[in-house]
Amino acid sequence: MRNHGSGWLAEEELTQQIIGAFYRVYNTLGVGFLEHVYAAALERELLKIGLRVSREQWVRMYYDGIELCQQRLDFVVNERVVVEIKATEHLPKAATRQTISYLRATNLEIGLRLHFGPEARFYRLYAPNNLKKHQPNPINPQRASS
Repeated sequence: MRNHGSGWLAEEELTQQIIGAFYRVYNTLGVGFLEHVYAAALERELLKIGLRVSREQWVRMYYDGIELCQQRLDFVVNERVVVEIKATEHLPKAATRQTISYLRATNLEIGLRLHFGPEARFYRLYAPNNLKKHQPNPINPQRASS
């Protein structure tokens, strides 16, 4: 059982590793590249530190037992954390909703939104499974990097 006391963060060690990799990429490349450049560099950095990375992971969305659509997640790391990358000057207001949607669609609880903007910023989102109103899709990486 997890200790949910004061100061507790779910997946703290793993998210710290991902955030550290994010800052290494940002400090090396700086600002101004397109999202796919940062994604490729971040994937390389995460693999270098021994993490399992699934890039462009598709998750099916169902309603009333029928598949409605699919959503594409930028990354799933160690089958435990959703990572969404943005490389815009200003972070869109919908970015938080997008990451929460990804968490609600999966059995994962932790999401990181990494903003490769004029200033490097990260946002940590938590969506506990016990608050999800439907059976989330499990993450089973089909296209995982090694």
